[in-house]
Amino acid sequence: MPDLLLIGTAPPRQTEMMEAAFTVHTLSKIEDVDAFLTSTGEAIEYVFTNGHDGVPKPIFDRLPNLKIIASNGVGYDAIDTDAANARGIIVTHTPNVLNADVANTAILLLLAVSRNLINDDAYARSGDWERDGNAPLTRSIEGSKVGILGLGRIGETIARKLGAFDCDVSYHSRSPKDVPYRYVGNLVEMAREVDALICITPGGPATEKLVNAEVMEALGPSGILINVARGSVVDEAALIDALQSGKLGFAGLDVFEREPHIPDALKAMSTVTLMPHAASATVETRQAMGDLTVNNLLQFLKDGTALTPVPECQ
Repeated sequence: MPDLLLIGTAPPRQTEMMEAAFTVHTLSKIEDVDAFLTSTGEAIEYVFTNGHDGVPKPIFDRLPNLKIIASNGVGYDAIDTDAANARGIIVTHTPNVLNADVANTAILLLLAVSRNLINDDAYARSGDWERDGNAPLTRSIEGSKVGILGLGRIGETIARKLGAFDCDVSYHSRSPKDVPYRYVGNLVEMAREVDALICITPGGPATEKLVNAEVMEALGPSGILINVARGSVVDEAALIDALQSGKLGFAGLDVFEREPHIPDALKAMSTVTLMPHAASATVETRQAMGDLTVNNLLQFLKDGTALTPVPECQ
């Protein structure tokens, strides 16, 4: 059976699928990686990885016969697609199967922040309601203005679901699309016009710290920033400063600059709702993602094609 390198982890279901067709080498279980690459690197033709771990360059460079990198996730900024293309290596990802749950999480965070869910939960549990009376009023998202940064597949799903709340949706992306939402070519301008900004643009150098201090100040002291994209998209230091100074009102964050590290300043603020990069982390979606990742490998094994290559490899 052909040799496959597993970088990161795979659930038992997908591990069994791979072991039925490949000789699987799990990177985390290899004691001497250098010795392994020396002895087995030339045999590795397949890689199963994820959008966070990617394929580190010291490993990538020592897999001369690598044919396909299957990434378990829609984001793949940790994989050097230019280097893969130069060597004729196909890179795949898992679009579409996670659209609904990531969109649901974005709206979940928006609702949780707007309705002060975490703090109200603590207020109810602590007995403060009985002692001090009703909690402070919160805000509704019904009919609110929401800007979406990045109107790809997930962004469009978020926009469609926001229709249930009669939200006025606008978006900012590299170029306008044929969609029933208003395009705003300047991100700062859009931030100034909306009540909440949802980030769902890809990560990578092109979007690094795209949401900067100017954008946050434009959102304003009652504005909400939701990030379900990549931690790199938001200037985290500027975010902390904006929240602490009151220039920005609230934040709901699923992703961070140096995961799994979350700055203590964000943890300490009652105006911030936090999740551990779990937007797609439902049993159903993770199974669909893992199956698609393995099926990309199996499809390539069958006929040299892939089901869902990344755009750069199409």
